[in-house]
Amino acid sequence: MRDSKRCSQMIESNCGLSVAENFSLSEAALVIANRVAEITTLPQVARRIMEITSDPEASSSELKEALEGDPALSARVLRLVNSSAVGLAHRIANLQRAVAHLGFRQIRNLAWTAFVADLFRNQEAIGRYRRSELWNHSIAVAILAKMIAMRHGRTDFEDVFLGGLLHDFGIILMDQYDHKRFRELVSHLRAGSTLETFERAYLGYTHCELGTAVGERWLLPVNCLEAIRWHHHSDPPVADKGLVFCVALANFLVTQKGMPSVGWQLVQPPVEAVKFFGLTRTDVEALLADFSEELVQQAGLFVLES
Repeated sequence: MRDSKRCSQMIESNCGLSVAENFSLSEAALVIANRVAEITTLPQVARRIMEITSDPEASSSELKEALEGDPALSARVLRLVNSSAVGLAHRIANLQRAVAHLGFRQIRNLAWTAFVADLFRNQEAIGRYRRSELWNHSIAVAILAKMIAMRHGRTDFEDVFLGGLLHDFGIILMDQYDHKRFRELVSHLRAGSTLETFERAYLGYTHCELGTAVGERWLLPVNCLEAIRWHHHSDPPVADKGLVFCVALANFLVTQKGMPSVGWQLVQPPVEAVKFFGLTRTDVEALLADFSEELVQQAGLFVLES
């Protein structure tokens, strides 16, 4: 009874238009978000995992039971816990032990990774844009943002990872649910401006707005919504600027390393983020060197499955 009541309360609290007021969303973005919500819903297992991992009273046995409803996701959990990225001395074959070792937030992130990956199955290309490259960009930003967070002593690095993973998922939603106009947008992209500028001109809304509106309907945590909405903003209107800046800095650095989201380098330098973390050129070079190694180590965990 407690579970069903809590689920109902969460759904009700995430279905209103308050997100439009809190995140300055345009009417055009809300129209597309409503279209997405009508066609695609969060899978039941993913919804249950989101409910459990946001409930401080939930137990690891509840999470294990939810995972058992999705054998493919359970296999991903076991693959992650036994990967070199985790580095355990002994193999874990028991799902309950895997849940206990990884923790609620990492399991949540894995569920989201699996769910979002489904949006990238069709490898259609438009000009320089490739869905597979957008996926690789998103994974790279998530990994680097988490590294930045950990280096600066943040304990919510799994939340930062999720914000990085989903920071651009408004783009894949545009691609799938506003496809005709998205093709036109991509055909007009050129260096010298920002992606948001092109989006406003051709669509009337941005990927940040759409990702936030849909993410709210799909029960994403508020701090993740903030990262999605404000990662291109020099002064994000949020209490915790650090989380947003982790994602913003990672997004810029990954783009500069030749892994842009839409085939063009359309991200402005996050000057305020660099100042916030007090980074020097030497710091950035060291970070990127470690990131290259981390990306190679973790890449196999996030390969798109056919």
